[in-house]
Amino acid sequence: MPKISDFVDLHFRHFNAASLRDAAVGWNTLLEDEGGGMFVTLAGAMSTAELGISLARMIRLGKIHGICCTGANLEEDVFNIVAHDHYVRIPHYRELTAYMEQQLLDKHLNRVTDTCIPEHEAMRKIESKVLELWARADASGQRKFPHEFLYELLLSGRLDDEFQIPREHSWLLAAAEINLPLFVPGWEDSTLGNMFAAATIRGDLKSTTTIKGGIDYMVELADYYMNFGKPLGFFQIGGGISGDFPICVVPMLEQDLEKKDVPLWAYFCQISDSTTSYGSYSGAVPNEKITWGKLGPETPKYIIESDATIVAPLIFSYVLGE
Repeated sequence: MPKISDFVDLHFRHFNAASLRDAAVGWNTLLEDEGGGMFVTLAGAMSTAELGISLARMIRLGKIHGICCTGANLEEDVFNIVAHDHYVRIPHYRELTAYMEQQLLDKHLNRVTDTCIPEHEAMRKIESKVLELWARADASGQRKFPHEFLYELLLSGRLDDEFQIPREHSWLLAAAEINLPLFVPGWEDSTLGNMFAAATIRGDLKSTTTIKGGIDYMVELADYYMNFGKPLGFFQIGGGISGDFPICVVPMLEQDLEKKDVPLWAYFCQISDSTTSYGSYSGAVPNEKITWGKLGPETPKYIIESDATIVAPLIFSYVLGE
């Protein structure tokens, strides 16, 4: 069977295809020739898009050394674990009327592009299990990051009998198994974040500080970055807070903390369909980041203007030599 990497080498020669190949080659160069690591950011709905099928393999084979993701991507990998068989795909979602969307809501089906997440089988099932962990931490005065509660849930075995996907397809389980550094800024903008807020309003939880927040994550990220000890690349899937938050750690360390010899990110790639217009930071070209002290003139930089659900698995396969 032909290798995907050979196919890419042969056919991906120009335009976005060439950028894809160059970025994959650059990833391997950073890891293999320079002894570096790669930090990946996940925006959008990559977990519901089942990017975990390829992402988990990258984590387990040591190609990824840290992840920053949205609260949605964090929780939706777990939702997929327990409710995959109940998801409903809507191939012609562009043709839905407002009334058809209401019918989906009436069935407790929350749509993410072409896929509906079932509320009762996914969100509510996980809510009850995580609420127990939150309550236990709340009662004992412990403070944890949002991802640590889900790591605990996955590693506890409490979901072992409820897996509706192969275990090797869960990127969060792969991350939990090696305690991969994970950062989730803006977690409150997620279903579980809303549920945590509701639990505190109801009085089920006494403290809103049981969950560590964004500033705690930035402090943790600063320590992670300064102690990584080797060149670290930045591979950004989509835009938004999952990319904007972690890349800022470099100017924060250098300009605000006035630390000396802070290394710049050693590689930068973004998969994006956003354009540089109306102040869209998600569409900003990499060179703009030089002016903010995040990248340097010599930093390898790549922009792939395409669909991440197509591009990312191809790059991952190339990096793995498949």
